[in-house]
Amino acid sequence: MSYSFNTFNDKATSTLEHIKRDLSSLRTGRASTQLLDPVVVEAYGTKMKLIEVATVQAPDPSLLTVSPYDKSLLSNIERAISDSDLQLNAIVDGEIIRIPIAMLTEEKRKEMVKSLHKKIEQGKALVRVLRTQTKKEIEDQEGGEGVSEDDVRTDLEDLEKKVQAMLTDLDELAERKEKELLTV
Repeated sequence: MSYSFNTFNDKATSTLEHIKRDLSSLRTGRASTQLLDPVVVEAYGTKMKLIEVATVQAPDPSLLTVSPYDKSLLSNIERAISDSDLQLNAIVDGEIIRIPIAMLTEEKRKEMVKSLHKKIEQGKALVRVLRTQTKKEIEDQEGGEGVSEDDVRTDLEDLEKKVQAMLTDLDELAERKEKELLTV
């Protein structure tokens, strides 16, 4: 009987999605609607994601616009954007908010690449923790009913293949994002 990788697969998918969301907050100097994904707005007595209370658009490479569904939230949205770690300047223009996206300097781009690699290393650490947990679960099955040494060895080999695939995905993700960051 071999190990069921369902839990591992779920956690792996969740880990990769978390890392992708984290990387989407790295500014490339071009307007991207994902740039505002981390913004949380105080609305209706609770905290809500910006995309739940407004439409975000990128009409050109140097501008984002935010159109609230409820115009009474305009000042809350502006405050949330300004208070975020994104260092963006939100400007209220009638019933929408305009956010100019400045081109990044070469120095800032290199800084972003360093941050990218730091985030990728954190992601790889999460993958290694997941590998360690799963490896222990597989090894703990040994000697159990219907589990042979060969089953455990095969499962550990399968685990290693899955982990290597995740690490390769992270490296490819880093390579694409780095190219995106360094392209003017």
